[in-house]
Amino acid sequence: MSRFSTRGIGACAALSLLASCGPGGGFDPDLRRWMPGALNTADAAAQATPRPQPDSRGVISFPAYQVAIARQGDTPATIAARLGLDAAELARHNALPPAAPLDPGASLVLPRRVAGGTPAGGGTGLVNDPFAGQSTARPQVPGRTDATLAQSAGNTQATATATATAQPRQHVVAAGETAWSISRRYGVSVGDLAAWNGLPASMSVRVGQRLMIPVAGQSAPDPARVTTAPGSGSPTPRPPSAAEPLPKEDTTPAATPAPKAPQTDLGATRTAASGSGRFQMPVSGAIIRVYEKGKNDGIDLAAPSGTPVKAAGSGTVAAITRDTANVPIVVVRHSDGLMTVYTGLDRLDVSKGDQLSAGQALGTAGDSGFVHFEVRRGFESVDPEDYLR
Repeated sequence: MSRFSTRGIGACAALSLLASCGPGGGFDPDLRRWMPGALNTADAAAQATPRPQPDSRGVISFPAYQVAIARQGDTPATIAARLGLDAAELARHNALPPAAPLDPGASLVLPRRVAGGTPAGGGTGLVNDPFAGQSTARPQVPGRTDATLAQSAGNTQATATATATAQPRQHVVAAGETAWSISRRYGVSVGDLAAWNGLPASMSVRVGQRLMIPVAGQSAPDPARVTTAPGSGSPTPRPPSAAEPLPKEDTTPAATPAPKAPQTDLGATRTAASGSGRFQMPVSGAIIRVYEKGKNDGIDLAAPSGTPVKAAGSGTVAAITRDTANVPIVVVRHSDGLMTVYTGLDRLDVSKGDQLSAGQALGTAGDSGFVHFEVRRGFESVDPEDYLR
């Protein structure tokens, strides 16, 4: 396998590794280790609050703008019809086609305000939006008292009130940006950015997409100091890579040019002529296919495109014709009943009837990579190597 092929496979493997690392993996797609100091968002990742719950029509209202949260089977056109907006205007405002299918929980920024709907939920604790990041209905767990539930509900209500009055910033995705680079820019975790905007598991964003930047709230509790009741699950600890850089890894960029191909001296590999030496080589390339009576009535000589092709000996241009692929065939008549035939040429410098001297240019080689050369006595082919010097 060549160095070029090995390098190409290595580059593909490196890209596959990048693509396989999701937001919860140990790889940092923004290479934060190259920009130390300002890219550590461990504190911000512990401070983001859940996205506010939408009303009955799927609308979340902020002081300066509103967003609509997609439901199962929604498109920009169905959301626009539900809210009384123009479908093309809503789709254009979010850089989407009107009929684009939306994942449940995806957010669309409204181009203008609409009347508010009925607040969602009736105190059941169930969440209709799977990306809202809020708790679902919890079972009765031994050891958890009503006072504990009341305190938790009070904290949740306080957080929801603070979030509802906060004004999340908007960001319009530019070419080359990723969910990770945007989260770094605003000092929020990529998981919270995904939860607020209903991003897919691949964390893909599109140019022109409008994203809400999560609002910071109270710090999350330290998982090491939290004691949870049986059956309620345990908090997920922060991975070490959130604060520590990855080990240094030297990789070759995929855009690195491939090494240049070695220059081969084709003439150095040419077989030695053993005949009378009457004719000279029409090109200086190596013999890449030898004479075989009835199969190959001449020899093939390596000749890159543009290589000058010369007459093997003095004589007269007896004929110029073309094969089925429209490639020129030049026939030169010599003394003693010998003829030489040349094909694989591109440009011709001679015409029928021209008197030629040995070594005079016939034309240049074509793009096939070789020139076919024959020697004939009358109409019978003979081995050209018997006549070359």
